[in-house]
Amino acid sequence: MLFTVITYLAYIFSKRIYKKMNFALFHPLLLAPILLIAIISIMHVSANDYMQGSKFLSHMLAPATVAFAVPIYKNLPIIKKYMKTIVISITTGTLMAMISTFLLSKLIHLSDDFIVSILPRSITTPIAMEVSKEIGGLPTLTTVFVIITGIVGGIVGPNVLKWLSIKTPIAKGLALGMGAHGVGTNKALEYGKQESVFSSLAMIFAALFTLVWGSLLTSFI
Repeated sequence: MLFTVITYLAYIFSKRIYKKMNFALFHPLLLAPILLIAIISIMHVSANDYMQGSKFLSHMLAPATVAFAVPIYKNLPIIKKYMKTIVISITTGTLMAMISTFLLSKLIHLSDDFIVSILPRSITTPIAMEVSKEIGGLPTLTTVFVIITGIVGGIVGPNVLKWLSIKTPIAKGLALGMGAHGVGTNKALEYGKQESVFSSLAMIFAALFTLVWGSLLTSFI
């Protein structure tokens, strides 16, 4: 319970810092892990002992994944209305994310285990870890790259939208949800409710499509 409480407090502290500073490098997904690494290093606790001690939080990932059914149910009318746009956008986005990851990984000669682990980097953490397990990757490594992708997407995404003069709520939401999953959805909320809804839907559909493409791509690795 000690490590569970420490993890929770580190996240709450990071969240307050981010809210006060409003600077991307202080995002809880980046700051909280750094704080935890510092704490367990000072306490001379091994990574395995920490994981064992905070396993309650890890077990909560499964319910968190199932909970994504709620926004789908609540927004069924919107999904039906824009189904074609959502499917085409997210299909293209997930394919580009995975193919670019695969090709760049091959270009710099990463190991096959490493490649499989980072293929699901463009979807939200709970589902990315499950997809990683499903296709034979290392969930802990996947988590690191999911966080990096989210933070970079959260920083770069709004600028890209501005440069490309993308103004419609559906385009903004789908782009941020696909490109930066949870972080992007949080950023989309700053634009408005519609952007947030489409970002959430993009994040969920991206996870579903990534599982399919990941299974296909791993057959070539």
